[in-house]
Amino acid sequence: MPDKTSHIRGFSLPVLQGILPVVPTKLPMEILAGVTFACLAIPEVMGYTKIAGTPVVTGLYTILIPMTLFAIFGSSRHLVVGADSATAAITASALAAMAVSGPSEYMALASLLALIAGVLLIAARIVGLGFLADFLSRTVLVGFLTGVGIQVSLGELPGLFGIETSGHGTIQKLSSAYQNLDQVSWATFLIVAAVLVIVIGAKRLSPKIPGPLIAVIGAIGLSWYYDFEGSGIALLGPVPSGLPSLSIPDVSWTWTTFKQLLPTALAILVVILAQSAATSRAYAVRYGDKFSENTDLVGLGIANIGAALSATFVVNGSPTKTEMVAGAGGQSQIAQLTTALVVLLVLLFLTQPLAFLPNAVLSAVVFLIGLKLIDLQGLRVILAQAPTEFWIAMGTAAIVVVIGVEQGIIVAMALSLIDHTRKGYRPKNSVIIKASDGEWLTQSLERPGQFQPGLIIYRFSHGMYYANAQRFSNEVTGVIAATKDKTNWLCIDASAIDDIDFTAGYALKSIVQTLSTHGTKVVFLFAEPALKAELKRYGVTDLIPESLFFTTGHEMIEAYEAEVAKS
Repeated sequence: MPDKTSHIRGFSLPVLQGILPVVPTKLPMEILAGVTFACLAIPEVMGYTKIAGTPVVTGLYTILIPMTLFAIFGSSRHLVVGADSATAAITASALAAMAVSGPSEYMALASLLALIAGVLLIAARIVGLGFLADFLSRTVLVGFLTGVGIQVSLGELPGLFGIETSGHGTIQKLSSAYQNLDQVSWATFLIVAAVLVIVIGAKRLSPKIPGPLIAVIGAIGLSWYYDFEGSGIALLGPVPSGLPSLSIPDVSWTWTTFKQLLPTALAILVVILAQSAATSRAYAVRYGDKFSENTDLVGLGIANIGAALSATFVVNGSPTKTEMVAGAGGQSQIAQLTTALVVLLVLLFLTQPLAFLPNAVLSAVVFLIGLKLIDLQGLRVILAQAPTEFWIAMGTAAIVVVIGVEQGIIVAMALSLIDHTRKGYRPKNSVIIKASDGEWLTQSLERPGQFQPGLIIYRFSHGMYYANAQRFSNEVTGVIAATKDKTNWLCIDASAIDDIDFTAGYALKSIVQTLSTHGTKVVFLFAEPALKAELKRYGVTDLIPESLFFTTGHEMIEAYEAEVAKS
């Protein structure tokens, strides 16, 4: 299916790809999906502001302009862009460590962070940095999001009991709550219990029932009627109405500020790349749609710039919200535009009642958001199928909870690289032997053997680089030493070797020279032209003539047998 691209005055612009073509018969279902999603999402995005540490109205702002901008400039018909728990937690973790003079500066810095992230996303499209998403493996992503979920849930425990806390980070908040146990408000906890029952019960009855919205509306009504504030229950207070003012973040644009925010923006960039790309790809496959990751990068960048200019915080492609819309019947960005329209109406006419909302209700909503992020099923699957990677996931989660979200994402990337390097350092190499029926079989290096008298075929199953070069040398000498008969030829099966670095080239050259002094020739099988070019650059082909590079096993065997017959 070709990309749906708008044409304006002869110029082809990648816009409206997530909207066009509009199918009139599906419009009612799309609009209904958008309204349903608004009922589910509005309480959630208000809850995300507690995670990010920003005013509650900024949660609504994340839907209004950013979601609309992605619908226009993105390519995915399904990806929902808005406030996200992971990026909200990273934002709060970074800004909490900065010397912020007050709420206004905090909000301005959060918007500036969104602006930097937006520019980085567009830059990633221009210079081709989308591959950064690959540095978060599925294992560490599960661990990272689980850690965020635990941190978010634990961070809201004091709020469930009406306890005021001080300090930043999970440990400090829990310690502060323990010291203020005398502040426990059982009236607040009863409200929380009712909210949890309504939300969980509604979800069990049907995922389409907006349990959080029912709980919010019910709590507002009861708070107004029974004067919760007079009973000592903390309320949200006045929420600004109307549209956000469009402006550049009002903060000191100094090099110091930029240096402080850049590492956080890079961490946010990686999370957005990983979550958004994976979600867009999954739903494109599910519905048979075409999408462009590059166009989505631009759409996400513009959405974050829109978030910055409309006084809110970072937005991200959300897998859970995308599933909400798909489950409600949405099949294009028309559903998301409908949601943005509903939020516009709320901002214009319905913010006044929010002043009566108990803070504990949002704490309960955020607490459930955190629990939803804890992927126990994913961890169980990793433990069963890849026990070593399970501990990598758990280590990532622990760092997020104990140290911080921003540090967690950096460690997650590092652990992904270490895990990859570990596998490359210890590739599962083998020798190839001849079965009784003449077939070629691989055999573990623990039981090395010759393919036929005097011939060893050794298969190296990874690219050769500095970390595994010594392993290659040790295995080659070990295999030859373990065979009783003299080895005339060592054939290196290079079908899995896609690259050789300088260190590995030096090691290969050394082993060829060493074996040559003992009367053993080194030959190559299945070496690709690019690999042969690298071998030539490192001087290996000066020691191994072109005639000893073979493209088929049959050709190599014939050449070996011919040489044996001559001797």
